[in-house]
Amino acid sequence: MKPRLPAEVWVLVVASFIIAVGFGIVAPVLPAYAKSFDVGTFAVSAVVSAFALVRLLFAPLSGRLVNRFGETWVYIVGILIVAVATGACGFAASYWQLIVFRSLAGVGSTMFTVAAVGLLIRITPAPMRGRASGLWATGFLLGNIGGPIIGAALVEISIQMPFIAYAVALVIAAVVVWWFLRRSTLTALDNGADQEALTVRAATRTPAYRAALASSFANGWAVFGVRMSLVPLFVIEALRSTPGLAGVSLSVFAAGNAAVLMVSGKLSDSIGRKPVAIAGLVISAIGTVWLGLSANVPVFMVASLVAGAGAGLLNPPQNAVVADVIGEKAKGGPVLAAFQMAADLGAIVGPLVAGVLVDAVSYEAAFTLTGAMAALALLFWFAAPETLPRKAETHVATAVAGESGTLDEGPEVPTGERLAGRPRQPEA
Repeated sequence: MKPRLPAEVWVLVVASFIIAVGFGIVAPVLPAYAKSFDVGTFAVSAVVSAFALVRLLFAPLSGRLVNRFGETWVYIVGILIVAVATGACGFAASYWQLIVFRSLAGVGSTMFTVAAVGLLIRITPAPMRGRASGLWATGFLLGNIGGPIIGAALVEISIQMPFIAYAVALVIAAVVVWWFLRRSTLTALDNGADQEALTVRAATRTPAYRAALASSFANGWAVFGVRMSLVPLFVIEALRSTPGLAGVSLSVFAAGNAAVLMVSGKLSDSIGRKPVAIAGLVISAIGTVWLGLSANVPVFMVASLVAGAGAGLLNPPQNAVVADVIGEKAKGGPVLAAFQMAADLGAIVGPLVAGVLVDAVSYEAAFTLTGAMAALALLFWFAAPETLPRKAETHVATAVAGESGTLDEGPEVPTGERLAGRPRQPEA
């Protein structure tokens, strides 16, 4: 029978969607909100970079927390921290208060991001990792499509409303994860006591992991850095348009991303991780450079769609490569954290360097350099081997499915009820 993903993956997808709606609500508003404190472009970019900087600094500890307390609880606590900090952003009385609250949100953000990816790796069989990653990312991107539009409407009521709405969405996501996974045997199963920790030093000896780090850095620079800090300002200042249209452009990017994520996941599980990742980097580089060369809104929207599609192609294969490198024989919290840190480092450096280029040269120069980062990552992928497993691995999800039928077509029954009565193992 055709295998299917564990039900727990779908819970993470739904939570990802809810989180993304809130994130999308804030995204087009944050630069304008920072500007309202009468600061320059560099200071606006610093708000985005501060969030990423804290994520970068806290990522190693997040990896250890996941190994110590388990993915589920780190995920839930992380979401709640972001909820409190984001709600506080809406009531910031000064630019520096905004920086502090946004930085605090970075602590929770890296907690739930590292925990979510770790959980996906642990509960998904190797030949389905690309598909699971694509589905999870699709949930986030679908939320990002509607979020900016909602944010543009909420900002008409009050510039604080998007931050409050995001905080509420995060609380809802935490409740969803807790409710549906509280009795899940699959998420509770953990062979951590019998596993050795894979060190970051050992992982970086593999060309495939180095390629994933390079593309993660480039992706963080473009998607989480420059897109957040410069795209809204470019629409307003260079294209002479409105903040509302800036939100629409972010939704167009997200639509291009979401349109290819599932296809990318399936391709990376069939033809391989490497060719799909290379295609994603090439398209992302072209679309990003095109953004800065856009002379009008229609052309900019098309470029946004292309750049989004490139990022969507890249996401599943690079995540799957990291999972392949970790494998089923080792605990990989620090390795996952380092992978996330590469994206955060890009999100820190990207907005700052791009902001300086905008002030000193032009928007075109800033977007061209951003596209060049993706082109540079291609060199690492050309040198990397293919990591797609060509035979099924023994996996905890497969063991569960052997008794319950979770991975085969059959009646839908929650995992926790299917395996009620089995002894729960303590989380690592």
